[in-house]
Amino acid sequence: MSKIKTVDVLVIGGGVNGAGIARDLAGRGVSVILCEKDDLASAMSSAGTKLIHGGLRYLKYGKIRLMREALTEREVLLRSAPHIIRPMTFVLPHYKRLCPWWLIRLMLFIYDHLGGKKNFPKSEGFSFTGGQPLKPSFKRGFSYSDCFVDDARFVLLNALDAYEKGAHILTRTECIDLDRNPEEPGWAATLLDNITETKFKVHAKVVINASGPWVNKVLSLVDAGEEKYRVRWVKGSHILVPGIYQGDQACILRNDDGRVVFAIPYEEKYTLIGMTESEYDGDIENVQIGMDEVEYLCRAVNLYFRHQITPEDVEWTYSGVYPLMEETGKNEFDGVRDYILDVEEHYGARILSVYGGKITTYRKLSEQVGDRVIEMLGYSRVVGMLGCNRDAWTESAVLPGGEGSAVNFKTFLKTLRQEYDWIPEVLLYRYARSYGARTRELLRGFKKLSDMGEYLGDDVYEAEISYLVNVEWAMTSDDILWRRSKLGLHVSDKTRKNIQKILKNILTKKRD
Repeated sequence: MSKIKTVDVLVIGGGVNGAGIARDLAGRGVSVILCEKDDLASAMSSAGTKLIHGGLRYLKYGKIRLMREALTEREVLLRSAPHIIRPMTFVLPHYKRLCPWWLIRLMLFIYDHLGGKKNFPKSEGFSFTGGQPLKPSFKRGFSYSDCFVDDARFVLLNALDAYEKGAHILTRTECIDLDRNPEEPGWAATLLDNITETKFKVHAKVVINASGPWVNKVLSLVDAGEEKYRVRWVKGSHILVPGIYQGDQACILRNDDGRVVFAIPYEEKYTLIGMTESEYDGDIENVQIGMDEVEYLCRAVNLYFRHQITPEDVEWTYSGVYPLMEETGKNEFDGVRDYILDVEEHYGARILSVYGGKITTYRKLSEQVGDRVIEMLGYSRVVGMLGCNRDAWTESAVLPGGEGSAVNFKTFLKTLRQEYDWIPEVLLYRYARSYGARTRELLRGFKKLSDMGEYLGDDVYEAEISYLVNVEWAMTSDDILWRRSKLGLHVSDKTRKNIQKILKNILTKKRD
């Protein structure tokens, strides 16, 4: 084993909660290691519906606190990363058989006012006119606003911010054992580098278990005994089809079983449809959509739209598993993506486990974890020994790429076009949307396209792949094509092969 690393906190899990917690703690001057057994956002954090939203359906369950928190956070997150989060209008066609008009109007009124909306227009009801993509039977509907997010990049930016504030980010690194630290109160964790297959020890005063559906598996490493919360796995799946309507508004479709399905404009020429929700007891390491789910989503679309789709129209699918939790002794789940923070003590050390959560409320969750960890460590909440502020700080902070002029994306894009007039507009727009103000870091030192290294096809250059490897922890072509970007939907097989080849060369040089 290599030399032991010693930190205040070990965070297990590189999804949105783990990355957000590492960021929050690093910004308070806490020493942190985050380990993730695969890639960042490789599970449910990149497999959702990609929305920052208040959760209109939470009213049904009386989850007012969660809904208010989500609506408030929507404003905070939009300010933090305006290049990868953007407002989106949602259209809700009225399906008379499922819900009366007045009830939906009341729900939207509450939605408008519960979170103190500032950057979003209020909801409204309207009548559909001719030429609509919906079937003629739908006469009326509603519109309101929420946000769309590039979820995998959002997780990446939280990890990057944590790293820039001093955290160690270890991808492809799995925690395989948790034991008592023999030298002082705290944990001795054994980590396994899944690339080199080497093991090493980390001593940490506190462990944060942010492993999502693996939460109880991590707890089993400390022989925790009976599970305090029973975790139910729910699979959510999405399909992607060629665009079924024009415009940039999303549609909310209440299926004939009462469940909600979203149809969202995606990557310029597609419609993203999802998600399903079904009990899952399979292998969470290899979650795949079932044909019954594909057919279910097609039926939901065909119930509303003139343009009918079939499973043969599906060009891409993705699935993930998220945990819903039930406290031992109770018999019902509420079915809502709320969260619980639970602290247990073993061997004189504490482990804080995160149950549940969602991308919209990740920052608030992370802040609450940060407050509790500061108390566990016995640090002052105001000023630490090194002069750093230990108090909460993320509410007014921006994520990497959201700095400066990027706050107003249109103005930022215009400025970029003036600075880099030698880059094709379509490519520069993609850079701006993906990297925000960090586009300048990607392009530093370049004066013309030929400076950006080998051309790999489809507007992909060696310089971008190098940036993703050296700055954003990319190690495989899937990291690049599906998580750091969605180039996998747009590039040719030849370009994929070129990316794989140049990626191998870059990684070899990096190891050497």
